[in-house]
Amino acid sequence: MKPFWRIVRYAFPYKGNVLLNILFNLLATVFSLVSIGLVVPVLEIIFDKNAGLTEAPVLEGDMLDYLKDLLYYEIGQRMAETGQNEALLFVSVTVVISFFLKNLFRYLAMYFVAPMRNGVTRDIRQDLHAKILALPLSYFTEQRKGDIISRMTSDLKEVENSILTTIEMIFREPIMIISSLVLLVWISPQLTLFVFVLLPVVTFLITRIGKSLKRSSKKAQKRVGEILSQTEEDVSGLKVIKAFNAEAQKATLFEKVTNNYFNIMNKVFRKNDLASPISEFLGVVVMALVIWYGGGLVLSQDGFTAEKFIAYVLFFYQIIPPAKNLSKASYKIQRGNASSERILEVLDAQNPIQDAPNAVALPSFSKAIRFENVNFSYQEKMVLKNINLTIEKGKMIALVGQSGGGKSTLTSLVPRFYEVNSGRLTIDDLEVRQIKLHDLRNQLGIVTQETLLFNETVAYNIALGRPQASREEVIAAAKIANAHDFIEQLENGYDTNIGDGGSKLSGGQKQRLSIARAVLKNPPILILDEATSALDTESEKLVQEALYKLMKNRTSLVIAHRLSTIQHADEIVVLHEGEIAERGSHQELLDQDGIYKKLVDMQSFA
Repeated sequence: MKPFWRIVRYAFPYKGNVLLNILFNLLATVFSLVSIGLVVPVLEIIFDKNAGLTEAPVLEGDMLDYLKDLLYYEIGQRMAETGQNEALLFVSVTVVISFFLKNLFRYLAMYFVAPMRNGVTRDIRQDLHAKILALPLSYFTEQRKGDIISRMTSDLKEVENSILTTIEMIFREPIMIISSLVLLVWISPQLTLFVFVLLPVVTFLITRIGKSLKRSSKKAQKRVGEILSQTEEDVSGLKVIKAFNAEAQKATLFEKVTNNYFNIMNKVFRKNDLASPISEFLGVVVMALVIWYGGGLVLSQDGFTAEKFIAYVLFFYQIIPPAKNLSKASYKIQRGNASSERILEVLDAQNPIQDAPNAVALPSFSKAIRFENVNFSYQEKMVLKNINLTIEKGKMIALVGQSGGGKSTLTSLVPRFYEVNSGRLTIDDLEVRQIKLHDLRNQLGIVTQETLLFNETVAYNIALGRPQASREEVIAAAKIANAHDFIEQLENGYDTNIGDGGSKLSGGQKQRLSIARAVLKNPPILILDEATSALDTESEKLVQEALYKLMKNRTSLVIAHRLSTIQHADEIVVLHEGEIAERGSHQELLDQDGIYKKLVDMQSFA
């Protein structure tokens, strides 16, 4: 039940709504019981005309006895004055009014609980999104995107449909049950004691099925994540799937996942659907036993009259619907707990990349970036080994080498996308862990090989790092990035939506927007990760010109695919299997006749 109570805590800010819900449910219960309570005196007075009281009662002891006598007096007086038919009409109208008020207050209870349900769902979704944005990149290398999306959608919807609807039941149904039980004890303590003996048996049977339902529900929600992951991969890779005639292969894999989900959901629905018939059957069994035992008390003529027994049965019947709802709530909580656990796994995920308690600000970059004996590994695989590198302010350092040599990983350590395992990485002699994360990343501009744009306007994407920038500043950045001309030719210019991932633009256009974004941020440190490797010759020329403008008077760490673009770097560092194998200027490395010379020769030959 721990996940359930974790979710319930989200309802605390809405305690005002919850209190109003309880109040109106209480009033609805009162009027529901009043309408039933009118039945007993009417029956007794109809069958025994002397049952009505001729004198107004006085409150001296038990409140329930006083209310009963007052009711007998009022009905008896009305019958004496107007006759039985008019008295029955009075009772009937009173019952109608009571039920109207009961349903009015019931609606008001639901009216005030709606903001709590929707608010809790919104708050959890916002916390999930904030957590996803805060978690390090290493977390997502071990998680499928579809599974993360599933937790924010289907799992959260399951929590809303199960636990949040159950919260209202927990506040509402006990009010009816407790109120009815008080009246049942008052009418017949002996018969009520008999009922209490039956309740543990019913509770045990319901709990057993609920635990089984939770296990199946958790498996089902995991399969939903697999379905979303498979769908996301297939949509993203549709071009490759068609090119390799892999439609049938992918369809077979998808059918396997959906068939697993189909089989598990059959079990979930069957167990869930078992809740209503079992609770109804158990309710009938309990009712039959109450009638059998209570009827025996009436026949024994020990003061338990037939009218009281009818009232007892009517009040007891008021307990059955809320008891059934609570039994269904038990099933729903078990289903919701499975989804809650998956949501809480994300919310509870540890984020090692956070500001240190004594972190300091870094107002501006002024000296150098230094790697001192830096080592880094992905899990067990060592990726960087004993890296020693200094990048002085205003210098351009180029990283070259084979794929998988650790170039991108090295640049990812600077903005703390990953943490150094050992050694020191400093900026202006401050260890990066001691610098406030926001300040650290504020010094950086990053342009990657895989251009990451958002399904928004051109202006939004350029101004991502400086949302307060004016339109003139956005246009100036686009001009430096050689992007202004093609933007002007778009349907709505800078207000054109570029589609999912910039799908309406070419590769070169997307890359130039990415550069414009970095230009507008105006960072002192640039990280360029093979920014031109995926472009055609014409696009590469435009992008390269934009990059030269961007790097002017800035400190740059460049990963180079085409070696001709970095010949004028202040220093070229050759990474081989995670280690610095060679370093120097372009000419110095050619003279060494080592790895760099071979790379240059291969590209010249190509």
